[in-house]
Amino acid sequence: MPLTLGDGFRTEADVFTFTGLSDGQEHLALGMGDYEGNPVPLVRPHSECLTGDVLGSERCDCGPQLREALERTSVAGGYVLYLRQEGRGIGLYNKLDAYALQDAGLDTYEANRAVGFEDDQRDYTAAAEMLAALGATTIDLLTNNPDKAARLTDLGVDVREVLPTGVFATPNNLRYLNAKVKHTGHTILLPDAA
Repeated sequence: MPLTLGDGFRTEADVFTFTGLSDGQEHLALGMGDYEGNPVPLVRPHSECLTGDVLGSERCDCGPQLREALERTSVAGGYVLYLRQEGRGIGLYNKLDAYALQDAGLDTYEANRAVGFEDDQRDYTAAAEMLAALGATTIDLLTNNPDKAARLTDLGVDVREVLPTGVFATPNNLRYLNAKVKHTGHTILLPDAA
């Protein structure tokens, strides 16, 4: 499938769909670049973010991370796993409720707790199942979230190396990024003024 992003970046992707995944969701894997010829593909498990990926919300860094992942996996050869886990697994409507609480002063994790959820509700079992179906048993992982590497490893995926994503800090998402560092140890080097 040919892809042309809003900034003019063009690439090709092979789209893989799955049946029988443990969570019953409709996740996608995008095979990018020479994924078949790369014995250790670069993999980005990317959780769906309608507001950031599609609408361009500046509240998070999801859209720029997805854009970067498409380019880096196209160059290295690998997969972008597009996982239906909106709002760290709480769903779109609950995420929007949490946004209102963030507007009132809570950070993203405090807001998730205030609407009745844990800090991160995501389960990477389906991602591990997808990688197994694709034959990607050893991967390089593109993420700033140390929990993704640990959870995928626990699920039997051999994570050879963790490569950080870029830092997409703006005045509108700096509070959000700081909360990711503070609450879940994301490896994001942020400007001093937060």
